Amino acid sequence: MHELSIATAIIEQADALARADGADAVSAVTVRVGELAGVVPDALSFAFEVARDGTALAAARLVVEQVSAQAYCGPCAEEFAVGMPPFFWCPRCDQPSNDLRSGRELAITGIESLRASA
Repeated sequence: MHELSIATAIIEQADALARADGADAVSAVTVRVGELAGVVPDALSFAFEVARDGTALAAARLVVEQVSAQAYCGPCAEEFAVGMPPFFWCPRCDQPSNDLRSGRELAITGIESLRASA
């Protein structure tokens, strides 16, 4: 389950970013996960819950924003859903596309930090 290594990397990066910002803990991490990124969102959420124990993210929640795979067809200027399994054939003009516009994302897009009371 490679989601565990991804969850561990998310926790390490979020912790480093929060500490660099002067935060003591993280309450939430938001990640964008593309449909074609090869990551199962439910498995990632479970792995995050397991990996966060004993870290500054021990009470943090993971917010997963799923991004659908979209391709673009140059000949007819149509953007279309690729789906799963991926099908890169334009439904409008019946031509193949090699211009994937979204769906491979895997990135932290937000961190909610907590600071200790003075």
